Amino acid sequence: MPAIRLFGLPTDINSSFERGAAAGPAAIRAALWSDRGNMASELGPEIGVDIMLNDDGDLPLTEDSALDDAAIRRHVAYVREDGEIPLALGGDHAVTFPLVEAAATCFGPVNILHIDAHPDLYADFASNPRSHASPFARICEAGHAKRLVQVGIRTMNRHCREQAARFGVEVIPMADFTPDRVPVLEGPLYISIDLDGIDPSAAPGVAHPEPGGLTVRELLAVLHKQTAPIVGADIVEHHPGRDVGDVTAILGAKLIRELVALIDRNGPAKTTL
Repeated sequence: MPAIRLFGLPTDINSSFERGAAAGPAAIRAALWSDRGNMASELGPEIGVDIMLNDDGDLPLTEDSALDDAAIRRHVAYVREDGEIPLALGGDHAVTFPLVEAAATCFGPVNILHIDAHPDLYADFASNPRSHASPFARICEAGHAKRLVQVGIRTMNRHCREQAARFGVEVIPMADFTPDRVPVLEGPLYISIDLDGIDPSAAPGVAHPEPGGLTVRELLAVLHKQTAPIVGADIVEHHPGRDVGDVTAILGAKLIRELVALIDRNGPAKTTL
């Protein structure tokens, strides 16, 4: 079974409303290793007993997107050389572009399960093509996505609908949502979870809360039904300054446990490139 490597990406330079997500990795990590709970997943295996999770801490990122993107790609390559699966904590959602780019370097175009309130498909948001509102436009333009399925979306404007049609994105909106509507994707699979995809009642600690989101139970059902080898994953957009009683950080920690168990259960993917 693959070992998993956890690392934080403490950057919010591409946030469009307010900064604060750079503090997210430390808050989620503190909740993960806290004595408040244990390390068991709902799939059964326990981190540190049944599954190995190595924690690299936070990468020393800068205020320069180009330099940070290169550092993220290098770190993923380093993780891959050790035969491990990267699990990243954001930071704003802009970090997903270099993470997926690095995965595609190893495996070719990947299938992506994207959990979010927002499609993040803007061609150029607020004159910033690397905005956290644009990573999936950059991913699709570069040909890194074989299939992109977005779950939890409830903010589609005209421009994003046009972008989704342009790139062939499969958007599963929240209206009449059930987990059964989410397909089981083939591998290689990348999973990206923006915490504002969950309803703000369960995840208030985000910069862009949007009512009417996924319940935690619905999200877990979507994740647990995936059976393909996972080549990378991220949890992004936790804003501790907007959290209430650390509940969003605690949710982030739970999602780490569930993703680690899912990666372990689904097994390793074969490198194609």
